[in-house]
Amino acid sequence: MKNGGEGDGAPGLVAWAVTSGEAGMRSQARGLARAVAGEVVEKTVRVAAPWRWAPPALVARPLSRLDRRADALAPPWPDLMVTCGRRSAALGLAVRKQSGGRTVAVHIQDPRLPVTDFDLVVALDHDDMPGAANVIVTATAMHDVTPAALAAAADAWRVRLGGLGRPLAGVMIGGSTRRRPFGAREADKLIAGLRRLRESGAALAISPSRRTPGPVLSRLAAAFAGDGRVWLWDRGGDNPYLGILALADRLVITGDSVSMVSEAVATASPVEVFDPDSERHERFLDALVARGRVRRFEGDPAPPPVPEPLDATLAVAAVVRRLLRERRTVQESTGVVGKAS
Repeated sequence: MKNGGEGDGAPGLVAWAVTSGEAGMRSQARGLARAVAGEVVEKTVRVAAPWRWAPPALVARPLSRLDRRADALAPPWPDLMVTCGRRSAALGLAVRKQSGGRTVAVHIQDPRLPVTDFDLVVALDHDDMPGAANVIVTATAMHDVTPAALAAAADAWRVRLGGLGRPLAGVMIGGSTRRRPFGAREADKLIAGLRRLRESGAALAISPSRRTPGPVLSRLAAAFAGDGRVWLWDRGGDNPYLGILALADRLVITGDSVSMVSEAVATASPVEVFDPDSERHERFLDALVARGRVRRFEGDPAPPPVPEPLDATLAVAAVVRRLLRERRTVQESTGVVGKAS
């Protein structure tokens, strides 16, 4: 269990952000929870074998099926439980039931369960979710990259990145996925585009993720060896990710991560996306291209236009806050406030 600390939301409200531990899912659940509640607790859960391989609808009593290494899901129940990913979906419904309906259950992504069982389901517009009154369709993923977080990161990294000069291109690199490897061919194509940026006078701050293959890092290091205006993070020490998001004049993001692209377009910087990962991600990118918020990365020296930041998290948080108020009003009118434990 990870204490998510104080959120930006209402004091006195407690939220659990529950996932199976993947970084992209954690950031989505945590980001929405923090936008709503003043206290956020992250929990990592995993259903024990053999139930973890079964469709969520077939796992009865999911709270009793948790792996012994999973974080506890036990009273006192939270005001809000945000789950992300199909492996945690049924747990949100179970906690909602155990709390006597006190806990508002919000799920991000397709739960693979009837959506009407949840208080709210949040889906990307390329997820092809069935239409329902409690389904919100968004253009970007939930995240926790807030203006306050960017301002703090800018202060922390301004001196360290300032020596690279301007204009500064921030480059965020993901890695291989089940559908597509990130290998030498992809690395060389990316490097070719980045060299065109360097030749135009842009400095580069490159931030690989923990998923970035070692050979890709080696090719990048060799390509820009001795260039004082290119900085490649070696994945040691402080993570520069937020600092680069905050300070770069333009951003280049690899398309394997919907979360990274969503976080980038929430900033005020122009965004270019390199090599989308799959047909599903291609649809996500195409929608953002059509909105004029991103451009495909080819190394064009001229940056794309800078439209307004695009951030769906705050809009969804407003809907969740309304649900919490409505739930509270019903509980007060029936005299059940505080009786669930």
